[in-house]
Amino acid sequence: PTVSSIALGPVTCSEKVFLADIKHLSGWKQWKIASSKSLKKVLNDIKELSSYLELWQHDIHSIEGKFGTGIQSYFLFLRFLVRLNFIIFILMFGFVTLPSILSKYGILNNSFAKIPLKNIEPHCTVYIPSDNKGLVYFYTYLKDLLSGTGFLEVTSLFYGYYTVDTEWLSVLRYNLPLAYLLATFGYLALSLLWIIIGSVEGFKQNLVHGEDQFQSYCNKVFAGWDFCITDLNAARLKHRSLQYELQTDLEEERLKRKIADRTMKEKLRIYSWRILINIIVIAVLSGCFYSIYRATVFSQESSNDFQPNLIVQYLPSIVITLVNFIAPQIFSFLVRLEDYSPAFEIRLKLIRCVFMRLAGIGVLLFSLWSQISYCATDKCKACGYNYELYPCWESEVGQEMYKLMIFDFITILAMTLFVDFPRKLLVTHWSCKPVQWCGLQEFGISDNVLDIIYGQTICWIGTFFSPLLPAIATIKYFIIFYIKKISLIHTCKPAARPVRASSSNFFFLLVLLIGLVFAFIPLGISIAHIPSSKACGPFRNFNTSWAVVPETVLGLPTGLQQVLHGIASEAFAVPFFVVVCLLMFYFIALARAHKRVVEQLREQLVMVRFDPLFLEQVTTN
Repeated sequence: PTVSSIALGPVTCSEKVFLADIKHLSGWKQWKIASSKSLKKVLNDIKELSSYLELWQHDIHSIEGKFGTGIQSYFLFLRFLVRLNFIIFILMFGFVTLPSILSKYGILNNSFAKIPLKNIEPHCTVYIPSDNKGLVYFYTYLKDLLSGTGFLEVTSLFYGYYTVDTEWLSVLRYNLPLAYLLATFGYLALSLLWIIIGSVEGFKQNLVHGEDQFQSYCNKVFAGWDFCITDLNAARLKHRSLQYELQTDLEEERLKRKIADRTMKEKLRIYSWRILINIIVIAVLSGCFYSIYRATVFSQESSNDFQPNLIVQYLPSIVITLVNFIAPQIFSFLVRLEDYSPAFEIRLKLIRCVFMRLAGIGVLLFSLWSQISYCATDKCKACGYNYELYPCWESEVGQEMYKLMIFDFITILAMTLFVDFPRKLLVTHWSCKPVQWCGLQEFGISDNVLDIIYGQTICWIGTFFSPLLPAIATIKYFIIFYIKKISLIHTCKPAARPVRASSSNFFFLLVLLIGLVFAFIPLGISIAHIPSSKACGPFRNFNTSWAVVPETVLGLPTGLQQVLHGIASEAFAVPFFVVVCLLMFYFIALARAHKRVVEQLREQLVMVRFDPLFLEQVTTN
């Protein structure tokens, strides 16, 4: 068969030239070239079809055209987290929740063994969940739904439900404690890998946009239009997107010129003002942390009541939410006085607020751990933790993370319904000068990104204590997308100072990476340091959750044990670290060499533009 008979579609002029060049090739090579071309066309068609099936693709393009790529980057970031949490939910459900449910109800005729209690004091194994008996009022159900207590405490939502040790399906053995721990490491490693891949792509785009502004302007004007666009609405959206990009370039150039024209007196004034503002920021952060600590201690001490008040149970979440609402407003006001560029303002405010929110979670967990680890009697020391207040402390921590997740969603919904929309109505229908001076709000990119990074950090920490928390996070972010979209279209105005999307995407993932690294710390302490509960959970027969790993290794063949011990030894770790460092230095040097070549080529292009004779010299050489 000939190439023209195999190739799909009509033959263009360029393809005719291509066919003329290969008509003397053998039949096998002709078939191979035609097959490669056909496969490439099929893959392009599949890629184009998948773009239509991608989640929220049309909505995100519409937002890009109306409000610019800076705000579009927030919704792309939100879609990224929806996908990530859904994959984490599938991982935890498939390896932890589903096997436990199958064992509990005896499905597939599989057998399971309850964890045998070895060398454990009997008083450490007493755990009576606060499950409601008899006639229950609707208010009690609502309180349990919001706080994770009552009927929810004994479900697969929390750690205490998973009391299965080993499952048998025919001759296959399934070690649930090991699977629970490996699934935790798996979702953390998956999140890290996914964030790094996204950060690398964002870093590449950041490098492209970091080129000479003249070249960037020429690329947008002469090569920015997509001539494949045939739809009128799509053309309008693309036109607006290019307009926002050009506005961003002009704003950045104006600020660079303003900074370059500053006198020494103005620089001293600005630097002194910034030092004073940072002192105020430190004072605000200290007050926030102390408030969270006192609220957590008071809530835990008051939980000794038989039926504690819902407000008392939610007091740490309420205080954290108030701090998360008030402190960013203070930071937003202060950062405007520091006279930074719009992009740097967003980054600086985001860093301060992320530190405040993540440290707030850390203060909450530290307060809980101090209560859990406090032992004043010999009975308590025999258990290793405060068994009287926290017989199943992992479920208690899971309930705190669950309450933070639910209350964060309620706060976002309430702010949209009771603040954003009333403000829109007042500005539209009331001509009072103070109201008109306030005007419509702008869509705060840093505030909204901060909300979802905060929620995602809670999800990462809480998934170990509440394996189904990623499912709640997926539903939460899915609803938030539509809440924010409606709020953006109906209650917000375009930003007066546009922000570039390329730097935003990279920086959002970088801040998310900080949240993930922060999540490693409390999880590592909980897994390796704090004794596991002896009254509930899959690790009740181990001193700590990590202890299941050495015990599993001891059950492996001797040769495999030696290999694993060798990998974990210093004799392997030190050479491996040296090799990784050498590879890293090699790639850094290679990147610098490539960058130097690119700079030389740019200089030659500039010389060609101003001196046509330079081109003849280059070609002759």
